[in-house]
Amino acid sequence: MANEVVVVVGTGGMGVSIARRQAAGRTLVLTDFDEKALDAHTATLRGEGYDVSAQPVDVSSAESVAALAHHAASLGDVAQVVHTAGLSPVQAPTEAILKVDLLGVALSLDAFGEVIADGGAAVVIASMAGHMFPPLPADQAKALATAPAAELLDLEFLQPDVITNPGHAYGIAKQANHFRVRAASRTWGARGARVNSISPGVISTAMGTAELGGESGDTMRGLIAMSGTGRVGTPTDIADAAAFLLGPTSSFITGADLLVDGGVVAAITSS
Repeated sequence: MANEVVVVVGTGGMGVSIARRQAAGRTLVLTDFDEKALDAHTATLRGEGYDVSAQPVDVSSAESVAALAHHAASLGDVAQVVHTAGLSPVQAPTEAILKVDLLGVALSLDAFGEVIADGGAAVVIASMAGHMFPPLPADQAKALATAPAAELLDLEFLQPDVITNPGHAYGIAKQANHFRVRAASRTWGARGARVNSISPGVISTAMGTAELGGESGDTMRGLIAMSGTGRVGTPTDIADAAAFLLGPTSSFITGADLLVDGGVVAAITSS
């Protein structure tokens, strides 16, 4: 039987938690732009008994992402791909958010859509922000779903005079992730594979902590308080959701988004 490969893009709290959940008995390709963080997490996971191949990547570079996909495929059957790489509004300016959160997802879906194994599955980590951001016009949604990745950042409605701040960029990028996954489900399906997204709420990771400490922190705490669970999520909550979408019990689910936000969006839309 061919070796199964799990690719996890991003070594943040969610990425590492998902890696631990999915990579036992498989080869884990762990990747990040931050090579220092990548080396540290690789060493930790190897010490825990995982078979890890570390590969730096710049998700905004088509060449870098293609090299990552080729490397993963050289190790065995690419059975699972999890894209967690992302930047939040408190971490980066508008241009960087669009390159990583929007273009990076598109490039990864394209590259791994060419190597994913029959029966394979992928999960893209989006955000509840994609549900909270006002719905985009149909023509913009279609462009975000279907424009060639190389042309995405040239779309008129993504230019600096239109996207006025990092929060705006983040909301559009995360809504675009939903569109891109839906479109990719057809090409992935032709290979016998599935692809879905997860939209986390406020999760207890370094990124989540940074957001809670930022300008919108009070608003976010208010949303958590009014939610059905009344708590911040954990990386394990997201790993559990990813395990479902990557596993055999979700074989009839593709092109979908799973909102894992503790009930924040439900509270907002029903209040």
